[in-house]
Amino acid sequence: MKKNNLLTTLALLMLLSPIAASAQSLSALQEKVSAVMQMDHRTDAELARDADRDPIAALEFIGLKDNMTVIEFLPADQAYYSKILGPVLVDNGHLMVIDSQATFDNWGDWTEMDMFKMTHQVAIENQYSSSAGRYIPGDIEFGVSSADMFLHFREYHNFNVEDNARINAKVFDTLKSGGTYVVVDHTRRHMQEETGATGRREDPVSVILQVQAAGFVLDRVSDMFFEASDDLTQEVGRIPNMTDRFFLVFKKP
Repeated sequence: MKKNNLLTTLALLMLLSPIAASAQSLSALQEKVSAVMQMDHRTDAELARDADRDPIAALEFIGLKDNMTVIEFLPADQAYYSKILGPVLVDNGHLMVIDSQATFDNWGDWTEMDMFKMTHQVAIENQYSSSAGRYIPGDIEFGVSSADMFLHFREYHNFNVEDNARINAKVFDTLKSGGTYVVVDHTRRHMQEETGATGRREDPVSVILQVQAAGFVLDRVSDMFFEASDDLTQEVGRIPNMTDRFFLVFKKP
């Protein structure tokens, strides 16, 4: 083999080896998530979000297991994680999705697929108040008396402090001892006053204190959703790249 060809081959092997190693090092849960992400029930819009949300890494980090009872709070019309979690949990676990009936009515035919037979819809009242700039939840119900994990993905900012305290207390009462409470949201600078532009952002320190006040212990944090290009002052819809997001994992003692 000529020297130049050998060097080219070695360079290609060096480039490909991290990819191969990464594929070989996937856990069983990650392989299951990866397989679901390739299924036809997911839309092009959801596929486009995969790079920013990285569910393969994120769900591994929070310690998801396929035999858990998981509560997903307010998956909204896009149901991004619901479409992944339902098939992952279908054989051994349960997924409780909590949202308004109007949201569920908009989901479409994919909910009738057999792989979502263990995805249970729990409708709650959750009206948006224009004057308050917040959602006003009614009675908070999760459809189960005991669960292993609660997911609060990019929705914590939608409630005032008092309603978040109600939600946090209900989560604490529902999770088993050792249960996991996950909060991901758009970052606001610590102690920065909330404005119209920052209304969909949260101060992570404030969130930690609020969740700890409900009885939880902060177990770990991740910087996988850190985004240096977000200066934390813009409305999240105006950020051209991914917003900076905090990623907190709490445990119930």
